[in-house]
Amino acid sequence: MFKLEVPSLTVGTLDTLMTLSDELVKTDQIVEGIVRKIEKTAMELSERTKADLSVGGVPATRYIQQFAWDSAKYPNRRPLKDLVSLITSGAVAVEAELKQLTASYGDKQVALQEAQKRKGGNLMVADLNDHLTDEIMSRTEVLDTEYLKTVFVAIAKSMQENFEANIYKMGSDLVGYGGPDWSRDPTNLGNPVNFGAKVDRHKVRGSPVVPGSLKHIHSDHESMLYTVTILKSQYEAGYYENGEFQQGTKVDFYSEFTKTCKDKRFIVRDFTWDPTRASKTENLLEQLQVEVDGMKSALMRWCKTHYGDAYVAWMHIKVIRVFVESVLRYGLPVDFTAVLYKVQGSKEPDLIKALDKALGVPTTKDDDEDDAGDEYHDFVLVKFEA
Repeated sequence: MFKLEVPSLTVGTLDTLMTLSDELVKTDQIVEGIVRKIEKTAMELSERTKADLSVGGVPATRYIQQFAWDSAKYPNRRPLKDLVSLITSGAVAVEAELKQLTASYGDKQVALQEAQKRKGGNLMVADLNDHLTDEIMSRTEVLDTEYLKTVFVAIAKSMQENFEANIYKMGSDLVGYGGPDWSRDPTNLGNPVNFGAKVDRHKVRGSPVVPGSLKHIHSDHESMLYTVTILKSQYEAGYYENGEFQQGTKVDFYSEFTKTCKDKRFIVRDFTWDPTRASKTENLLEQLQVEVDGMKSALMRWCKTHYGDAYVAWMHIKVIRVFVESVLRYGLPVDFTAVLYKVQGSKEPDLIKALDKALGVPTTKDDDEDDAGDEYHDFVLVKFEA
């Protein structure tokens, strides 16, 4: 048990006290919420079950036991309503700053996690520039001509056998390989009548994959990366219709080949080799890590500094509640004693029962019925969980 020093505060009118009594309950909860948010943030940053926070350089429990009103910060001769507003506004400003700092720290963490994911992800999702070295690319032939294109295909390791057995059949209905069969009837070889619309180019269809072009170039613990060369496009010849020439068209195979691979869970990676990207990504990752560590340290320092401010504000609100409730209960002149009891949670009912017995006035049956459903005592009780 400790004596709690409650200063002489400005009483004001009865109406003001009654209004303030209701408002103080909400204010108490608001300021406590701010204290708990700082505690939670500090615990998450320190990765401990309890954060190493103090109030004025001492643990919170000791500060409560040694509480003394801070007249310099909260002048006790000011009207109570103004005093509560002053304390609350300071605590709310702390909360707003905490929200801003935690949001910035959270955004930076997300950026770091995304960069780590891009670098550490498997070959099916990661930026290939982070995985393919100069040595790998020096022995890899990459074509990108008018008709041929080398594509990078990533697969799960479990699909290797299926992929290698079927890659040359992928998109087997995309490319038309039909044309005049000169071997059967060479008499009209070169005759214009056998070209254009007169030739069914799609009579024979096949895959755009160039035979023998498959190469395995890299693997990680769960995926593999191959290159394969495909026929990029095909020209469909123009033709005459009613004496007017119809312009030929170029058919693209890359997008259709990509879609066919995706249906089989083979991922065609849209990739352009940039030898400078790997070092840039590494530098970006290091820079983000430094920034996250710096923001974490700064936020932890902020929590340690402002935890005390918020806790002091909370304790002053508690003391004002004790003062207001006591004046409303006992009237004027102000004459009461405030006591702070430190008790384990399981012993709280025993303490209240003992206080009721020692300080309470015997009640009649009518009083019990009037107080039914309400927790009423003959003393002012304000609970405070440190």
